[in-house]
Amino acid sequence: MFRNYKLSYLPKDIVAGIIVALVSIPISMGYAQVAGLPVVYGLYGSLLPILCFGIFSTSPQFVFGVDAAPAALVGGVLASLGIVAESEEAMHVVPLLTFVTTAWLLLFALLRVGKFVNYISTPVMGGFITGVGLTIILMQVPKLFGGKPGTGEGIALIVNIVKQLTKINIPSLLLSVATITIIMVSKKYIPKVPMSVVLMLLSAVVCRFFSLKKYGIAMLPQVQSGLPKIVMPDITYFSQHMETFIVEGLIVAIVIVAISLLSTNNYAQKYNYKVNNNREILAYAAANLASGLTGCCPVGGSVSRTGIADQFGVKSQMMSVVAALTMLCLLLFGTGFIQYLPVPVLTAIVLCALYGILEIKMAKKLAKADRTEFTIFMAAFLGVLLLGTIYGVIIGVILSFIAVIMRAVVPPRTFLGIIPGQRGFYNLGRNRNTRPIKETVLYRFSGALFFANINTFQQDIEEAIQPDTKNFIVDATGITSVDITAADRLLIIYHQLQEKGIRFYITGHVGSVNDQLRTFGAEELVEMGVVRRTMSLALRDAGIEKPYPCAGCDDDKGTVIIESNEQLAEIEWAFGADTDAKMEQFAGEMLDAIDKDSGIEMIEQNVSWGRFGLFDEDELLERLEMHLSELALSSKNAEELEEKIERRRLVIEKKLSQINPEAIRILSSHRANIARHFQEKNPKAYAHMVERREEHLAHLEKTNPEMAEKFRELYRH
Repeated sequence: MFRNYKLSYLPKDIVAGIIVALVSIPISMGYAQVAGLPVVYGLYGSLLPILCFGIFSTSPQFVFGVDAAPAALVGGVLASLGIVAESEEAMHVVPLLTFVTTAWLLLFALLRVGKFVNYISTPVMGGFITGVGLTIILMQVPKLFGGKPGTGEGIALIVNIVKQLTKINIPSLLLSVATITIIMVSKKYIPKVPMSVVLMLLSAVVCRFFSLKKYGIAMLPQVQSGLPKIVMPDITYFSQHMETFIVEGLIVAIVIVAISLLSTNNYAQKYNYKVNNNREILAYAAANLASGLTGCCPVGGSVSRTGIADQFGVKSQMMSVVAALTMLCLLLFGTGFIQYLPVPVLTAIVLCALYGILEIKMAKKLAKADRTEFTIFMAAFLGVLLLGTIYGVIIGVILSFIAVIMRAVVPPRTFLGIIPGQRGFYNLGRNRNTRPIKETVLYRFSGALFFANINTFQQDIEEAIQPDTKNFIVDATGITSVDITAADRLLIIYHQLQEKGIRFYITGHVGSVNDQLRTFGAEELVEMGVVRRTMSLALRDAGIEKPYPCAGCDDDKGTVIIESNEQLAEIEWAFGADTDAKMEQFAGEMLDAIDKDSGIEMIEQNVSWGRFGLFDEDELLERLEMHLSELALSSKNAEELEEKIERRRLVIEKKLSQINPEAIRILSSHRANIARHFQEKNPKAYAHMVERREEHLAHLEKTNPEMAEKFRELYRH
């Protein structure tokens, strides 16, 4: 905990620790009652347990203590055994169940169950946390208007709220609404002010001098001062209900691990640090052992209090030490303060913290970007909300594995082609200048090839074959392994295509795939040269030499190779359907740079993308010229800028002609397409650009006829 600790962390840790302790007062007392214990045991559970957790935990900011899910499960056990809450019998049974839970947690640590969390995806984590947060919010909502908190899952909690709507205490509701409003507004405009603590202390002072009970506003009960006593487990109850204790203790332990590890790892990902999951489970066991020894219920990770600590910039588990010391002082000297705390204010504070942990942004992002991941998020969320913590996690994990299987069964695949004048092979569906090679299909399959996806592989091949197809080449750089089913099928595909007079190649895969093919009886593919190191070698073997002839090209010159750093349509490759929007953004950045006299000589210094390929730079200059009228330039400056743009175009042409004359033809065609696009999209701006260009050329013919002729030749391209 103190390794690499910096004194600069201390102020924030102290503030966060004090706030966590103060907020724990109403939360822990309420959950102690849910677990069937007197309210003071909620404070006991916020002393030694949180201190033990802070000592052993590897998470710098997570908060442990008496919390909703474990408390609710314990309360359910008491009800099933017919034990009256807060009775003498309950005081024996609850800590005994805590000891059994501790034993299970120790066993989990021994079995290294912590690695389980590695199989839970981010959408599962987000849905789980959101489900837990909303469940606790629904539990607490009735306390905002003077009602009683609910128990159970989502529907039961909503029913509980609806039933109590006819008994709303208006002063309580106004007080809670005012508290929520002040906290949310202050969070936006004065985030550094600990408004939750300010409102808590202010409400206590007001209640001390002006009684709010007469308005029906609930207050926390009075608590006697003093420290908890050490309690030893009563074996009598264990022997009488052994099976119940073992099973229920296991369930509580699973819930604690699920909630705490998922929440801990969620914060670890958010703030880019690592936690030791098995060490965390040991910390859970230590905290629960301390809780059992003080007669308290099982304790777990507190999502709401962690959110509060995070708001106040907690840096380390020194926060837990400070929180424990604060609770110690409260139990010894400050329990009289508790009776002046209004329940609506404290509930509103907790709900504001819980709102902050809801992963609403993640849900929106997933809904827009990936429907499968969004479904997993919602399944975990609804599972927790409607069925409970364990079922929510199970549903989310199952769906995560299903998603993995689906991705393996239907991996990314695409058909490839060539871009005239550019090295490499490109996605036919993503790059508009890409053309297929004549009489040849290039197919990329990205994923292990095995029994579950070999049918997809074969179907893609069969559907891609055309009457004129003579070669089928698989880019297998993404295929890392094959199984016996896939090996057998590849051999069948090879023979089927061979009978049709079609050459079949598998290229680019790792060498171990060849070993697997030989092992599984498909050595013919290796021996007959079906496998090739690269697609270029496969094309050469098929008799297709560079420059590759492309289907749909205007002539038979095909493609030629230019230097790899001159990326053709790189922006299109990077941004796909958003290419136009991104190019407009870059043109806007260039306009800003010109307005600040940065010039256009070094485009990569004035545009966030960095260095452009020659074709993309030419298109950017075209777009820039379209937008020049947006700048308030003098006539002289406008002419100078126009000339700079035209000179830069000449440089681009010169570079491309040195690389390969064929690229000039492609550039000319590209310019014509861009011009047509601009003319259709904004005819007035396009006409204005042409008019301004002609004016500049007319002026240039008087001063530099030779340069003017070069520029006219440039535009005739």
